[in-house]
Amino acid sequence: MNRIRYALCAAFALAVAAGTLIFASRNDFGLGRNMEITVNMMRELMLNYVDPVDPDKLMEGAAAGMVNDLDPYTEFISEEGMQDFEILTTGKYGGIGSLIRQKEDYVRIAQPYEGSPADKAGLKIGDKILAIDGTQTKGFTTEQVSSRLKGEPGSKVCVTVEHLDGSQETVTMRRERIAIPGVPYAGWVSDSIAYIRHSDFTEGCYEDMRAAIERLRAEGRMKGLILDYRSNGGGIMQEAVKILGMFVPKGTEVLSTKGRSEDSKQVYRTSVEPVLPDIPLAVLINGNSASAAEIVAGALQDLDRAVLIGQRSYGKGLVQSTRPLGYNAMLKLTTAKYYIPSGRCIQAIDYSHSQEGAVRTVPDSLISEFSTRAGRKVYDGGGIMPDIATDPEYISRFALTLYALGFIEDFGDEYTRRNPGQEIDIRTFSITDADYDDFAEFMKDKEVPYESDTRRALKSLKKAAEDDRFAELKETFEKMEIELRDDTQTNLETYREQVIESINNDIVLRHGYQAGVIEHSLAADKEVARAAEILADPQQYVRITSEQDTARK
Repeated sequence: MNRIRYALCAAFALAVAAGTLIFASRNDFGLGRNMEITVNMMRELMLNYVDPVDPDKLMEGAAAGMVNDLDPYTEFISEEGMQDFEILTTGKYGGIGSLIRQKEDYVRIAQPYEGSPADKAGLKIGDKILAIDGTQTKGFTTEQVSSRLKGEPGSKVCVTVEHLDGSQETVTMRRERIAIPGVPYAGWVSDSIAYIRHSDFTEGCYEDMRAAIERLRAEGRMKGLILDYRSNGGGIMQEAVKILGMFVPKGTEVLSTKGRSEDSKQVYRTSVEPVLPDIPLAVLINGNSASAAEIVAGALQDLDRAVLIGQRSYGKGLVQSTRPLGYNAMLKLTTAKYYIPSGRCIQAIDYSHSQEGAVRTVPDSLISEFSTRAGRKVYDGGGIMPDIATDPEYISRFALTLYALGFIEDFGDEYTRRNPGQEIDIRTFSITDADYDDFAEFMKDKEVPYESDTRRALKSLKKAAEDDRFAELKETFEKMEIELRDDTQTNLETYREQVIESINNDIVLRHGYQAGVIEHSLAADKEVARAAEILADPQQYVRITSEQDTARK
């Protein structure tokens, strides 16, 4: 008990000392008061709470709570969270290189990365992990299995698996530094139009992008390039600046940042000669294109260097920096806003009032007009607006539910068992009608907790009518409920096309990895087709990049 009291007294002394320094400059009595309240609160919890409490956890929770009322990008990262943070920023970790998933009592291989130790050892999608280093894994969670498969590069791990055909195999793998590719696919959508999917801005993605461009350029037939940044959530800002350097003249200002401190005020210019200074570019974006992806897309638009196609981007114009806190903990905090070449900041949400509970989007009255290098009108305050707006691709919630519940992968396992050694054409593969009938049969005893938007709306309308005493509508609603069929078997027909494509993707993944899935999707991708059309028409491309204003909303 004396140790606890001593710790609290020491904490309070430090708090008062720190508070005194702040009061001297800010005269903030409220801050000192709340620091004392926090120490007193911790003392009461430690001494009098009904169950024992861990003071370390209390203080860690207090540190995390300190940033809750700021923006969602400012966060406390504990020592335990540093490994996940490193993977997020670098895209690298030590392990065997495979995604895993839970099914019943075992964890299974969900996707081995091409060329990884798991791939080279012959592990396949659907393999059941029976043991790791001699320890039986029945009942293990994905987190428990993952922690045993990860480790220092160069170390060995022994894994026993059961393949889909029922045979068992024990393999010993040497862990490697696994690098999740920032550029999962680069290829061609026509004879002369190249395509690159860029999925994130982790450390080193510039090298991945440059290598892909050099490989495509070496084939000598590139007359246009599509950069796909759809659903790219961004990452390291400096990687975006380096990537822009491949497309615009050396020394071009592509980004500036400005915050409260002098250090946050920076201007970023490209530092290398461009690889593709003149090749026409098209950039694909959507509502999930954010941060560094918006820097690349927005800068290319402001410099009239590319045609943007898709939907308005997310609108994250904030810059984060990391600060060490000691003991392997870190604070990731927002330190500045970034501005693309036209001078606009595309931040869509105002967090400056979040401490008063008034987070809001930037109102129309505060949206300003800017000009691209060629004089085209562009706007701030709401993400990047594309030059060619398209409707977002329809995604069936029913198909997503089947995938989330593992039914698509389970059927993929069954399909693979039935078709051992099958070879497929990645671009054109599709299951047959008979295969889909098999899937419908497979789903007959499966429970799918899915409710259509129409049924949910009808429930709300029925409840509102009851509250408003519209009893005469009861019979009408009952008839509508009878006619509204959204059971599993009916939905399998209603959303047949989307479910078939989900199954196709799962099977293609088993033959062609993630790159194969991307290649398979290109044939039916309307936005890719539109981009290729514009790049193949020089007059249309020049008109858009030199004359066409973007929409305000």
